[in-house]
Amino acid sequence: MEVQAYVYGAWRAAAIIARQLGKDDDALSFDRMAETLRINFDKAFFDEELQTYILTLDGEKKPCRVRSSNAGHALFTGIAFPERAEKVVRTLMAQSSFCGWGVRTIAASEARYNPMSYHNGSVWPHDNALIAAGFVRYGYRAEAARIFEALFAASTYIDLRRLPELYCGFVRQRGKGPTFYPVSCIPQAWAAAAPLFLLAVDLR
Repeated sequence: MEVQAYVYGAWRAAAIIARQLGKDDDALSFDRMAETLRINFDKAFFDEELQTYILTLDGEKKPCRVRSSNAGHALFTGIAFPERAEKVVRTLMAQSSFCGWGVRTIAASEARYNPMSYHNGSVWPHDNALIAAGFVRYGYRAEAARIFEALFAASTYIDLRRLPELYCGFVRQRGKGPTFYPVSCIPQAWAAAAPLFLLAVDLR
């Protein structure tokens, strides 16, 4: 679902650029495409029972009803309608998703959850930075600050405080650091950028 979210963001950005260039007709066209996508995206991906956006649609356009961190990217790009934001934030910050070190890629409630897997329950710093930025976009600064604190705390257990590509999604325990993913890249460019991006977002 994040692919649709980034297409939406690209069209909105294209509209801004077009207006700056005096191409108002093009800007209007981009805005219309973005709004159409936004409406269709909401219908196809938001799940009232899960209280969040589903992970994806399968080859037959059937929903894959999985709670994942990807939903945070819908907030980051702005494709989420305002009335959906609170539900998505609440779901991402629930105990099954937020482990204390950040938001897991897949919630602990899901069938494929494995805190030691690469994409099915681990925590990615850059992913969390984008999620936090999405929270701020919709006014959820306190929740964004919790993510910032989680990543900062994790960094204190790492040599040179370099955030790795990812770490395991086990629950945070007092006096103990995060469980590291054995083959995680460190340093990792997008992980290194995460705290700087979070700081910039927090100071807006």
